[in-house]
Amino acid sequence: MPERDQKTLRILDTGLRPAAENMAFNRALLECHQEGVSPHTLRFLQFQPCALVGFHQNVDQEINTEYCKENGIAIQRRITGGGAIYFDATQLGWELYLDKRFLGSADMGQIAARICNAAAAGMRSLGVDAQFRPRNDIEVDGRKISGTGGAFDGESIMYQGTLLIEFDVEDMLRILRIPAEKLSNKAIESARDRVVNLATLLDEMPALDVVKDAIARAFAEEFGVRTEAANLLPEERRAFDEALADIDTEEWVYQRNRPATDAPMFESISKSDGGLMRVGVALDPERKRLKQLWITGDIFVKPARTVADLEAALRDTPQDEMEERVRAFFAERDVELLQLTADDFIAAIQSALAQAEIEPASAQ
Repeated sequence: MPERDQKTLRILDTGLRPAAENMAFNRALLECHQEGVSPHTLRFLQFQPCALVGFHQNVDQEINTEYCKENGIAIQRRITGGGAIYFDATQLGWELYLDKRFLGSADMGQIAARICNAAAAGMRSLGVDAQFRPRNDIEVDGRKISGTGGAFDGESIMYQGTLLIEFDVEDMLRILRIPAEKLSNKAIESARDRVVNLATLLDEMPALDVVKDAIARAFAEEFGVRTEAANLLPEERRAFDEALADIDTEEWVYQRNRPATDAPMFESISKSDGGLMRVGVALDPERKRLKQLWITGDIFVKPARTVADLEAALRDTPQDEMEERVRAFFAERDVELLQLTADDFIAAIQSALAQAEIEPASAQ
């Protein structure tokens, strides 16, 4: 494998795209970077209107699918964890594909601070007082103008950010599955007060290319590299085509939606440092066994199929052996859990099982 150029950052602008294509670029570029094929890359992107769920989320739990269908909003699944979000052309996306050697660190907190501080410097050069807000936001006078997040895949990282240009938060609130009582005019105004658009802050909004150049220059200065505009490599194009064939399907989008079951179902929602986790358990009450388990949520786990493997490992498990099996499952695997532990999974499952004890009393 040839040595990757550590002093050049490729600028790749893929323009305005459907959600499926942007997700296919994510998978293709991250895989090719990990394989040593792709150079270090800064990609700029925009989305046609779409609702995105995190890899481990259930679409019907997170998204108002009827509203999306009625309004021509695509629904897609990301290749990474995290929560549901709405994108459209009023936001500018940027993504970095780098490796640990380039970054000089594998600590996600340090990496986030460095990248966000650089992105904020680029925004300041446009005339706004943008500042990094830990863990991974960029704000102006306490109002969010950019959200970011990253995920490692081996030695490579994909770090993503969005810059609000002329975004209306009400659009996002309408597509997320939020109780109707929380969508009052007051709630919408409150949500708007927490974010701010670049176009609102500037007397004259610069051309989008000027914004992109400012961000690219800031990253180049932070990492001490030169930038070079370039197109996709042939290997990347092939990987993109293969990824799109998988991702632009209902099987990919709805893969975490659980099938119907005749067994009694008990559910819970648990919050930990690693995110929100929803657990559904189908029980065989007479035998006190977990017939089937479903785990979804805005969590980050690598490899991505770890959660599905855990569900399979716990199928038809005696209730009193659940904790032991979860601990054994994680002890036997090399798994990256971003701020999650085996105890978090155990607590979330126990919370769902506790509903089985509560329900008979509540039904009386």
